Amino acid sequence: MLVYAANASDPASPRARQLVDRLAQGPELLVLFWPVLMGFLRITTSTAVLPEPLAPQEALSVVADLVHRPHVRTPAEQAGFLALYAETAPSGTRGKLVPDAHLATLMRQHGVTRIYTRDRDFRSFDGIRAVNPFA
Repeated sequence: MLVYAANASDPASPRARQLVDRLAQGPELLVLFWPVLMGFLRITTSTAVLPEPLAPQEALSVVADLVHRPHVRTPAEQAGFLALYAETAPSGTRGKLVPDAHLATLMRQHGVTRIYTRDRDFRSFDGIRAVNPFA
């Protein structure tokens, strides 16, 4: 959702921005995992991906603004992560599904059960509720 919100040329941008702004205001706990934030930096600054990429400092400012809010948490992998990944990732997980399995494992490890995404692959992970705010 962060990428859609930042990509003004995408028709989904206004709705994504509205969702991100609402979540950023709090007071509900907002969990942002580092792989998501680093992916945001990678995608939104890439001239190969976006027609109008953000300047690196601009993208970094977006991340900094979010992570410095009092209701935002940025948890990382904890002890036992690899074993939980092996339980979380469907048998034969490879390629583009590895980052999704990584994120799903982080979610499970930290008790996060809901993700806002258009990626249908998250439906395959037990205990994860994928919410498409555009549906």
